[in-house]
Amino acid sequence: MNPLKLARARPGAPFTVTFDGREIEALPGQTIAAALWAAGVTAWRTTRSEGRARGVFCGIGVCFDCLVTVDGRPGRRACLVAVVPGVDIRT
Repeated sequence: MNPLKLARARPGAPFTVTFDGREIEALPGQTIAAALWAAGVTAWRTTRSEGRARGVFCGIGVCFDCLVTVDGRPGRRACLVAVVPGVDIRT
């Protein structure tokens, strides 16, 4: 079942953002991490030593597993930054 129907949510109209050159759809109020998850992207970094996949770990901005570059600004936590129309997100 659609989780939006379960919560009776009425989000605004979807818009597109760019993730590593690929357009993905996002909803108003989502974080970058939520938009990536909704698009099927669950990992976008790897660990330095063993190359293990990393994406969102804590989801509240305590760790640094979800770092992305947003409109040329590196080191942004995807779980804290709200997605806005036309934003360019890079790994």
